[in-house]
Amino acid sequence: MRKLFLAVLLLSLSACAFAQQDYVGRYDVFAGFSYLDSPKLNLTQRGFNTQIGVNVRRWLAMGFDYSTQNGNGTLVPTDLKTNLQALLPPIPGLYVPFNATTQTFTAGPQLAYRHLKKVTLFIHPSIGVIQEHINLEPQNAAIPYNLYGAAIVQGLVADHVLTTTSPSDHTYFYGLGGGADFNATKHIHLRADIEFVHVFLFSDLLQNSRNSVRLSVGPTFNFGKNVSR
Repeated sequence: MRKLFLAVLLLSLSACAFAQQDYVGRYDVFAGFSYLDSPKLNLTQRGFNTQIGVNVRRWLAMGFDYSTQNGNGTLVPTDLKTNLQALLPPIPGLYVPFNATTQTFTAGPQLAYRHLKKVTLFIHPSIGVIQEHINLEPQNAAIPYNLYGAAIVQGLVADHVLTTTSPSDHTYFYGLGGGADFNATKHIHLRADIEFVHVFLFSDLLQNSRNSVRLSVGPTFNFGKNVSR
């Protein structure tokens, strides 16, 4: 009985695994929740992600990706370039909280595997432009006043390293992303996407570049003429 059950299970999985998807619409539109994590700066952000794609082939799409997130992080002296660290007072525990708004813009190809009836797997390069605006907040309503943090900000401004406590920067990033669409209906899918990227923001201020991870979840709408090949 057990062997029969396993045999039926394997046959069922095989049938599901190798069943072709009958319909692949020309266009995909995704919109959902996005979470961006940058451990190097203790920065976590939440926001919105949208993706628009055109299925050129059943296995190949070209598209555009945009996301925006906002959140809080912490800046410490060792995050700064070596020459900037020398400008700060040698006081243990120096830090400053900050708020950051980050936007990403990406365009390029995506490869899809559609040999599973209910799930589409995909992978794509993550190469694009990232823009970030930060507000240094040594005095924050959510955090008790921090003289050490204030010393960092005042020192950087006094030495003309920063001309403002709200700097902005934009640059490129690169990485790799992928995920899955769970095909709830012919035209509506649930997408889970994860991207690992390397970021070079504020290179005149920070000692090192940073690695970030973005998670996105939400519905995908597939429509248009069926792509036959």
